[in-house]
Amino acid sequence: MSSAFFPITPRINKILARRKSRRFKLKILTLLVTFGFVFFVLFLIGSAVAFGFFARELPSPNKLSDKNFDQATKIYDRNGSLLYNVFGDQNRTLVTLDKIPADIKNATVAIEDKNFYKHKGFDPVGYIRAVREIAFDRQLQGGSTLTQQLVKNTLLSSERTITRKIKEFILSVQIERRFSKDEILQMYLNEVPYGGTAWGIEAASQEYFGKHVWELKLVESAILAGLPQKPSVYSPHGSNPEAYVERTKNVLRRMREDGYITEEQEKKAAEQLPKVKFARFGEGIKAPHFSIHVKNLLEEKYGPQLVQQGGLRVTTTLDLNLQNMAQKVVRDQVASEKNLQVSNGAAMIENTKTGEVLAWVGSKNYFAKDIPGQFDIVSQALRQPGSALKPFNYLTGFENGYTPATMFIDEKTDFGAGYAPGNYCDCFNGPMPVRVALASSRNIPAVKMLAVNGVPETIRKLNSFGITTLSDSGDYGLSLTLGGGAIKLLELTNAYAILGNLGKEVSPVVILKVTDSSGKIIEEFNTEEFKNKDGNRVTAPEYAYLINHILSDPKAKYLDYDTYWAHQLNFKSNLAVKTGTSEHRIDNWAFGYTPELAIGVWVGNNDNSSMRGASGVTGAAPIFRGIAHKLLDSRKVVNWEKPENVVSAKVDSLTGLKPGPGASTKVEFFAKWQIPTQDNDMYVEKRICSPSGLLVNPSCEAAGLAVTKRYLVLYDPYTKIFKLGYTRCKPCPPTKVDTNTYDSSGDGDFSLQITSPSDGSTVGNNFTVKASVSSPNTVLSVEFYLDGGAPKVDAFSPYQVTFSSVPNGDHEILVRAYDSSGDSVEKTIDINVNPSGGPLDKEIGLLLNYPQIDTDRTSVKKRRN
Repeated sequence: MSSAFFPITPRINKILARRKSRRFKLKILTLLVTFGFVFFVLFLIGSAVAFGFFARELPSPNKLSDKNFDQATKIYDRNGSLLYNVFGDQNRTLVTLDKIPADIKNATVAIEDKNFYKHKGFDPVGYIRAVREIAFDRQLQGGSTLTQQLVKNTLLSSERTITRKIKEFILSVQIERRFSKDEILQMYLNEVPYGGTAWGIEAASQEYFGKHVWELKLVESAILAGLPQKPSVYSPHGSNPEAYVERTKNVLRRMREDGYITEEQEKKAAEQLPKVKFARFGEGIKAPHFSIHVKNLLEEKYGPQLVQQGGLRVTTTLDLNLQNMAQKVVRDQVASEKNLQVSNGAAMIENTKTGEVLAWVGSKNYFAKDIPGQFDIVSQALRQPGSALKPFNYLTGFENGYTPATMFIDEKTDFGAGYAPGNYCDCFNGPMPVRVALASSRNIPAVKMLAVNGVPETIRKLNSFGITTLSDSGDYGLSLTLGGGAIKLLELTNAYAILGNLGKEVSPVVILKVTDSSGKIIEEFNTEEFKNKDGNRVTAPEYAYLINHILSDPKAKYLDYDTYWAHQLNFKSNLAVKTGTSEHRIDNWAFGYTPELAIGVWVGNNDNSSMRGASGVTGAAPIFRGIAHKLLDSRKVVNWEKPENVVSAKVDSLTGLKPGPGASTKVEFFAKWQIPTQDNDMYVEKRICSPSGLLVNPSCEAAGLAVTKRYLVLYDPYTKIFKLGYTRCKPCPPTKVDTNTYDSSGDGDFSLQITSPSDGSTVGNNFTVKASVSSPNTVLSVEFYLDGGAPKVDAFSPYQVTFSSVPNGDHEILVRAYDSSGDSVEKTIDINVNPSGGPLDKEIGLLLNYPQIDTDRTSVKKRRN
């Protein structure tokens, strides 16, 4: 039909156009759907191929549960206080989720992954954003879920590529299927880095706050939760220490927005931020010298890898309270002794029964800058001990048969090769028993005792007491007992602890128990079992007891009594004390011990420079005194239990031997088998011709002028063994025989004798000289000369004159007689003028006035618990 019959109107054209457009759009939509379906199928096929390809290279997610995380070894004091975390590159301590407070869990989820409990391992929006950022600016910021972060930190490398992101995605999905959300969160909190060497929330809590994670407050939890994203930026110890403040506020805000805390809690926590106290970064170690010593012992025994990564739990012997007390005393006292040119000090406390080290102060301050503070004086330094070795020298003498009553003569002595030591006081005190010689620390008797014992034997004895640094006796000679060798404070304190334990061997113990990360005991020191077992004895308990009794006897220090020395060291009777000062005042020492505890102290300078005016008393003793008083004042007195074979007996006060009739006596303690039984041969009786004072001759005997005199002739083991002769006597017996002839009828030869004073005697500044003259003729006059001066004359019997105001010193007296026949006769003697009497008179006076030992002190007083 022609269009002429049907005209096309505009309306029809519009209808036709719409129909044509619809068909076109339908074709386009069909084409797009077809292409979309094909693309989707290809995407699925490609994803499956990619998943299969990457999955072959992925580690198993089971490695999370099987992984052995590196864990720090923790070293504790005996009461559970943490001393030191030992770790390699990562400081980590694993904790279970039930020990982690809700605040740290909620804060972590709020700031890191708010949808953690909803997603299946990845956040699609965040994932797309991360892919976009990688593609355009290579900066991966955010987008990772906690699960993905866990994968990144534990199973994959840290490279930032799309390939690693695909692997991360796949593993995250697998992990979400295999582990619960709580298990994933626990693994994350134990693995994530929080800055520095702190890996995991417990290590971070200790590093930043010095406390366990379960002790954290809300504001502290928020601070830690904000660290993992950028630890170096947000760390309070970082380059911008205030950055953590805004970060923490953001954490708190997110916690409030997500409903974990209220607005009031947020506000209160934000107000606490400026008041938060952080642990000193890098100085978390306590008792550093001790802790590092323990670490080194552990690494020697178990290897560095196990110690730094194995999560050992080590309980040590240290008492942190005692450690802090001792450290403070050392630090404060060294600071007060700057005028003595003292720059450093060290100290330790040891249990005498077990050897357990309770305090170990290796220097005045481990972190000191003015000295090498990290150098450990206790275990590393070799220093000269001064007189501190004397007790072990005398102990060797006791084992060789000598006793506390054995008498030595403190006098100027040349021991050969020019070795002639003096005393600290620059004086000599003559004869004295071992008790006084040791307690008053006289040098000459000590060197004599060493000479008698022999240097090799004494060194062997010191070795048996744990002194390992003394070996070749040829290196020391007789100077050994005055500190000629070099020792360690650790070893010498332990040697004194053995004395305190009555000779039963102990060694320094620093570790009580070691367990692995699962709690299995690897090693353990049983204190009570050690106390009760029969240990090795390095000396008889009797000899150790005698040394202890001497060193704890304040009366035996009478040569220095009422001095600063006694003021510093006059403690309760159960505290045995010995000091030492090395040559040139380089080292000062003070040691003291009870039946329970031993203390050792050193002061000096690391560079071996001399101190000024410091001694064992003024340098080390104040530290010792401060520690001892704080340690012992609250304890009941406990004395050493006197061994059954230690007995008391009377001996001659002067000689220490068996007393004779009418002798002055004193009481002393002995090992039962060493009570003196030999006759006292130091008292010598001689027949003397009274006019001359010489040994009697027959003529004097016949004339009835002979008398028996008793002389005190002192010798000590040194002079006897080395045959040096008798050098001390009161008065000395004559060695010459009288050559005069005496007539019992009165008709004899012309003779003269000086009857007073005796030859070699000591007199005062005013004295009388008496003479006896015998002649068959008339005696005209007798002249008395002093040092060749003008004579004084006496013409009538008894012949005597007095000299007055004679100066002190040695003088010569000559007496000459004349008779009627024109003959003359003369005699000469030497005297010493000293108004206080002769040296021996004074020395014997000291001996006779020596206080008696306190026998009551031997009773045992049990300490109340």
